[in-house]
Amino acid sequence: MPFKELLVVSGKGGTGKTTLAGALVEIYRRSNHGVIAVDADVDAANLALILNTESVDDENEFIGGERALVDEQNCTGCGECLKHCRFEALISVNGVVEVDEIACVGCRVCRQVCPAGAIEMRPNIAGRWFCAVGDGYELVHAELGIAQSNSGKLVARVRREARRRAEEADTPLIVIDGPPGIGCPVHAAMAGVDLVLAVTEPSPSGLHDLQRLLETARHFSRPVAVILNKAGLGYGGGRELEALIEEHQAPLLARLPFDRAVPAALARGEGLSAVPGFVERVAALRLAVDELLA
Repeated sequence: MPFKELLVVSGKGGTGKTTLAGALVEIYRRSNHGVIAVDADVDAANLALILNTESVDDENEFIGGERALVDEQNCTGCGECLKHCRFEALISVNGVVEVDEIACVGCRVCRQVCPAGAIEMRPNIAGRWFCAVGDGYELVHAELGIAQSNSGKLVARVRREARRRAEEADTPLIVIDGPPGIGCPVHAAMAGVDLVLAVTEPSPSGLHDLQRLLETARHFSRPVAVILNKAGLGYGGGRELEALIEEHQAPLLARLPFDRAVPAALARGEGLSAVPGFVERVAALRLAVDELLA
């Protein structure tokens, strides 16, 4: 049976994207509907916290590009590499060249110009990705290293692993907790998914970010639906939000009210299922999602 991919995104952090993604995984799990969760926010992965996933059964290095390595025994200190490095990633210490690994981008120019052949390139470990098995679900997530790039490639890597596992286990659904914003990681998370759930809030930034998300989904020709979170905290722009949604012909699947019990539950390490009234709302949302994915 072919699997479906559901992507939950928001224009910024704090909108409730991860909370909602975790709630959807939880309700599919409770109904014995096979599901694989993916945390594609590789810069700040926290879906495992909401799902209370503690054990990791698979850990892997993510190789992102290369970094220069200077052989101190062969380095003559001639300074040719220093002259040609555009990124100021090389420094001379007591006549020997050293590499600033954060500044180095792996362009290989230093290796090309070194007359002594004292510089080689080595794979750069830019992060790690993990797989965990929870109660009725699997979770694939990752952590990008400090000051590392290639976040889009790491997102693509965890998605490939989730797809592989879905095919092997005949799992019908992959729920992806996407990165915030509309940049490269979002592009890697959105390409090829079956449905995009855009989570927004009634605020000026919510309106602005929703517009960018809807335009991004249109660019990738992905079907999109909207969830209005924290309804009732409006700044008076509710009509503008609804006009924008109507303009993009995106169905509004749910209005989730603001409730102080939600952040209190999250602080206790619990999800929406612990808040009275939200189980029913998420169950109704799940039915709407299933209809769009059918």
